[in-house]
Amino acid sequence: MDSNGREDDASTDKAPQNNLRPLYILKTVAEAAAPLSALEIGQALDLPKPTIHRLLQTLEDDGWLMRDLGGRGFVAGHLLRRLAANTFSGPGLRRERMAILQRLASEVGETCNISMPEGDAMVYVDRVETHWPLRIRLPIGSRVPLHCTASGKTYMATLPQSQLSRLLRRMTLTAQTPHTITERDALVAELKTTRERGHAEDAQEMIEGMIALAVPIRDNLDRVFGTLSFHAPVQRLTLDDARLHLPLMQRTATELAETV
Repeated sequence: MDSNGREDDASTDKAPQNNLRPLYILKTVAEAAAPLSALEIGQALDLPKPTIHRLLQTLEDDGWLMRDLGGRGFVAGHLLRRLAANTFSGPGLRRERMAILQRLASEVGETCNISMPEGDAMVYVDRVETHWPLRIRLPIGSRVPLHCTASGKTYMATLPQSQLSRLLRRMTLTAQTPHTITERDALVAELKTTRERGHAEDAQEMIEGMIALAVPIRDNLDRVFGTLSFHAPVQRLTLDDARLHLPLMQRTATELAETV
């Protein structure tokens, strides 16, 4: 506080300048491996409690941040995720990324996708379609469930246990096909297997007659920010055949990570 009882916004050299504080808050939340509380964010930036609570409330009200499932921590809101997706889709980077994705689709011979988590779903942000007559059409921007897609299960398998538990308590495991996993214990076991083998599989769980494989795309801090997947009809490709492409998928995911 200053001599007039006002909050001293320049109390330490560590604290960012006033006009940059919202940006540093967003940066801190975006770089965290798990949701951060107001106390943790304030300590990281050396900001007074009244300041951090006021700024967090504004960022939450405007949609830049949102509460996690437990209601105590902060995670990226829809505006911050959309900004990340738009940056991810910038012209120069997107051309490079699409060239990599096109090469993968040509080698695999099936539709390939890049997805990012958004709330309780995965969103397609890049996609290269196969030329086969038999294929599913999910345009960029399509949202798909977490529990019955290879991309969604890949993402869920990387979450800290506490965050995963909160997510599972909130989710409704709706059956999309007779093969969809609808029991929580079974899904937890599937996610454990996914974590151990490093990829996820969709065995006709989202769409009858379609299988899919997905691997994580990690940034330079080893955090998962998206997934790389391909899907195919069972008439063309079995899961055993699809697994033969895993080394190529993993190499491609590493290449894609260098475009962000």
